[in-house]
Amino acid sequence: MTKKLFALVLALSMVMTMLLAGCTSKPNAENTNPPEETKSGTEETKKPEDNPPAGEGRVYWLNFKPELDGTAQELARTYTEKTGVPVQVVTAAAGTYSQTLIAEMDKTEAPTLFVIGNTAGVKDWKDYALDLKGTAIEAELNTDAYNLYDETGKLVSIGYCYECYGIIVNPDLVEQAGHKVEDIKNFETLKTVVEDIHARAAELGFDAFTSCDMDGNSSWRFTGHMANLEYFYEQKDDPWTECPATLTGAYMENFKNLYDLCINNSLTSPKELATGGHDAAQEFMDGKAAFTVQGSWEYAKYSEKVPNTVMIPYYCGVEGEEKAGLNCGTENCWAINSKVSEADQKATMDFMVWLVSDPDASAKMVAELGILPYKNAPESTNGFLKNAADYTAAGNYVMPWVTNYQPNVDAYRATLVAALNQYNADQSDANWATVKTAFVEGWAQQYQAVNG
Repeated sequence: MTKKLFALVLALSMVMTMLLAGCTSKPNAENTNPPEETKSGTEETKKPEDNPPAGEGRVYWLNFKPELDGTAQELARTYTEKTGVPVQVVTAAAGTYSQTLIAEMDKTEAPTLFVIGNTAGVKDWKDYALDLKGTAIEAELNTDAYNLYDETGKLVSIGYCYECYGIIVNPDLVEQAGHKVEDIKNFETLKTVVEDIHARAAELGFDAFTSCDMDGNSSWRFTGHMANLEYFYEQKDDPWTECPATLTGAYMENFKNLYDLCINNSLTSPKELATGGHDAAQEFMDGKAAFTVQGSWEYAKYSEKVPNTVMIPYYCGVEGEEKAGLNCGTENCWAINSKVSEADQKATMDFMVWLVSDPDASAKMVAELGILPYKNAPESTNGFLKNAADYTAAGNYVMPWVTNYQPNVDAYRATLVAALNQYNADQSDANWATVKTAFVEGWAQQYQAVNG
């Protein structure tokens, strides 16, 4: 990725920063964009006999990106071998970061490094966050576009990567079916390609979309990611600056357009989605489907099997969507626990600086995360982030993560999942009305629940 391209991607984050907000009243650093393959674990690195003497302080990194777990554990071991400082990495299971953070912060050996990823998190966790202004990690930044501050100007958390999500495509399979990715420019053209592939799946040997499971490992792709298209277009002409008390649901039919296209043209029948158990990532990598919905964090894995994979926007039938870009944003912002000892704070700061500046460590971080906004980190080779930058360079509009405003997010999404499962089993108008009620009235109910 060129410097110019990287600058374009950074420019997208300025739009996102204007929209980052939330409505929860409890401590919340919710992970809204976890991958399908989730895992959790605790691993305290072991110090070999030939290690240097243990340094002062400890590091406990409560990681909220499951796909980073393997790399984080490896980097923790390497750092301990180099410095003698004990580094523990705990990765919360998908969708459980908020609960895990609350539980871990009550322990004597609390996390020293954790995530505050939106303004709701700033409100709830700012007293646990060390002010990062003027620190060694801030000095490593090449932009402050990702940072989160409280009302006093305190630098509460500091961005460590940038992401995008949309529809991921295998161009080879699309071409085998007699189409070209370049011809997909709106919902009409997407629908034509998708329905043709699905109708000829037996003949072609692959289907259109991967499985669209609604279990905990997958439902967030639709209630978190795809839901963003409705929120984004609803506020596009009058951007939200705080969480609204109500929604109009003006673009629910557009959400339905894309959702129906996914579930009705995939490897798995809609009636079988509630229980889950299908590996959409593996289906895509094995060439069983030409399309899936995911994010840039999967690029390293997907591109190993589909080197020329690309990401296209959420086309859904909105007027003028030919100029749409990808959904771009971040909730990946590190905070240092202000309640731990000064020795632990310093050890954590040193570890963070090493992660983003050491040539080997930062290269491994970039390989997993796509972009590190730090001056000594290598440039990204993430193709999906390049797609995002290319859309912006062509004059297309960015779709920031307005999903970050979802009130009382766990309860809100749980109700939405239940309604979608009812609709999946029987796609009647009455059941879609239930989905709309969960989507729109559910928002107002959860807003009221946390704001009174």
